[in-house]
Amino acid sequence: MDSLAPPTLTISAAAAARIAAIKAMEGTRDSVFRITVSGGGCSGFQYGFALDDKINPEDAVFEREGVKVAIDDVSLELVKGSEITWVEDLVGSYFKMANPNAKSSCGCGTSFSI
Repeated sequence: MDSLAPPTLTISAAAAARIAAIKAMEGTRDSVFRITVSGGGCSGFQYGFALDDKINPEDAVFEREGVKVAIDDVSLELVKGSEITWVEDLVGSYFKMANPNAKSSCGCGTSFSI
């Protein structure tokens, strides 16, 4: 990745569809889907996903099919180049981050180390 290029986050079609469905169920069509990274989890950092009613000045905003995803600049540095997707398998249904910066992750995929 070019060091001068802005950090990116890709939203899969499945993730965009699921976020839109959640927003419709919650009655929060104007909200954004927020991704955060915080210390914790079994591997050092953990992902957080939530609906938020505002976009902060330090947020980067990514969009697919009318769905907006916001992430603060500190968290974005830890997940730049990642893709968020929605997975449905035998374990359950969940948002999954494919993070090229993670050196390792826990078995459930909700935490990672750099």
